Parts: sequence; structure tokens; C-alpha cells
Amino acid sequence: RYYNASGADEHTGVLEVGPGIGCLTEQLAQRAGKVVSVELDERLRPVLAETLAGCENVELVFGDVLALDLPQLVAERFPGLRPVVCANLPYNVTSPLLTAFLTAGCFDTVTVMIQREVARRRQLTVLIQKEVALRICAKPGTADYGALTVFVQWHAEPELLFDVPPHCFVPAPKVTSTVVRLHVRKARPVAVQDEKLLFTVVRAAFNQRRKTLINALSAGV
Repeated sequence: RYYNASGADEHTGVLEVGPGIGCLTEQLAQRAGKVVSVELDERLRPVLAETLAGCENVELVFGDVLALDLPQLVAERFPGLRPVVCANLPYNVTSPLLTAFLTAGCFDTVTVMIQREVARRRQLTVLIQKEVALRICAKPGTADYGALTVFVQWHAEPELLFDVPPHCFVPAPKVTSTVVRLHVRKARPVAVQDEKLLFTVVRAAFNQRRKTLINALSAGV
């Protein structure tokens, strides 16, 4: 379901992040025109070389995706293809990675799997981790609505798809994952003169929810 959710087809160039041992990469390669897969862990180089040996339309890049020039990568690797992202996001770097994908201005959709722990402190941990996906897709006026919601929905229309349980992976991790698809907007929802100032105000407004709006803005802007 995950690789189908990415919308990959022969006209698509897929930027994949976090291939692991290459199971998702292989499935994407069967559908996409080209896959560029970025992996931070150099130890997976021989594993991926073996598992993806028959995938001629896959290019592996070892390094930090946050250090890459994404518009340049798309222009060079995906000429004539519709560029999309398919990424596995660890909870602790979800925000910077989403920021990079959405501000790059070169992707049609961003389909991400947000991992959330199911460990000993199961109840508390799940609530904290699941909150990320819920915040991304939250509606105005709800408790989950915040600065991350505004940022993501400014750039894209989010869609909460489904959960992926641990047994779907080999080896099975101690996490459950949530898949979210972001349809990147062709134009901003409203016109503003200073987008940087807009998000300075947004962050200040949501940073201290217990304060009145005027006091929160006075402290943060």
C-alpha cells in the first residue's frame, strides 16, 4: 500500500529517503521511471548493492538528504519526469525533513511514513509520536492544530492514509508507522507580502498557548 500511495509510475521520478535494505526501493523501481534513493548509513552499501543489483533505474546516494541541493538533484536526475518524494521519517527529524521537501519547490507530492515508538512506555510514547501525523492533518480550531500544521498546510494539502504495523518489516522494528501523503500546492492559499514574517508570527502565536495572543506575540515577535 505504501508504494502505491506514492503514485509512482513510468512518468515519475521518485526521491526515496531511508531505503533500509531496499524492499521499498525495489517496489518503487518496478513502477517508477527512475528512483534516487538517499541513505545516511554507509554500512548498508553492500546490502543495497546486492538487493538492488537488478534495478537499473535506481541510483543510490549515500549521505544526509538535508545537505543536498534538492532542486538541482531533481533537475539533473529527473528530466522529463514528475518528481515525487517517498520517505521514511524518524520522529526526531520529521520537521526539518518536511521543511526541506516542501520548501524545495520541485515536488508534486510528498508521501512519508512517520515512525512512532511502541516501547515500554507504550501509551505515552504512542500519543506523543502519533501527534505528529495528527498535527500535520489537523483542522483549525482543534487541539492538534499548531505551527507545524500551518506550515505544512501552507505548502501542501495533507492526507492521513494508514498505519503500518511492525510485522510488515524485516526485521520487525519496535515502532509502528503512519503514512501521510502531502499534495504540494501549486499556489499559496492566500497572498502575503512577507512569508518569513508570517511564520515568525505563527510560531510566536503557538509557542506559548496559555498566554493571550497579544502577550505571546509581544514575547516572540
